[in-house]
Amino acid sequence: MVIPARTEDVREALCRFFQAMGADLPTPEMRFNVELVLAEVLNNIVEHGYRDQEGEIELVVTPAMDGLLFNVVDRGHPMPNETLPAGLLPRQGAVEDLPEGGFGWFLIRELSQDLEYRREAGRNLLSFRIMDKQPVQL
Repeated sequence: MVIPARTEDVREALCRFFQAMGADLPTPEMRFNVELVLAEVLNNIVEHGYRDQEGEIELVVTPAMDGLLFNVVDRGHPMPNETLPAGLLPRQGAVEDLPEGGFGWFLIRELSQDLEYRREAGRNLLSFRIMDKQPVQL
């Protein structure tokens, strides 16, 4: 799937993706995890990767025995220091003092497995797995 890097196009692509993938998402938990992680990843690319330019996002999903493998490619700006954000939760405080953002990479890291990023030939390459049953983190 190739998605124009615009918020409205990401929203539409997510709807098309879930219509097409129905049977490959065996549990409501997996559907929720896929929806949340994909929305965070794609919207981050639009907002930060392509913040001052137009472009496209390529999404390839491959069924695996234990879930789905995702490969996301874009030609936007690289990640800072060409490294994935740590994904730490912001410090807790009063609700009105919490930042608007800062939870996305925490959620992506918590709900996916085998998360990898690299920059190659002017492209950002992000891959991750979402499992049928998310392992319990102890």
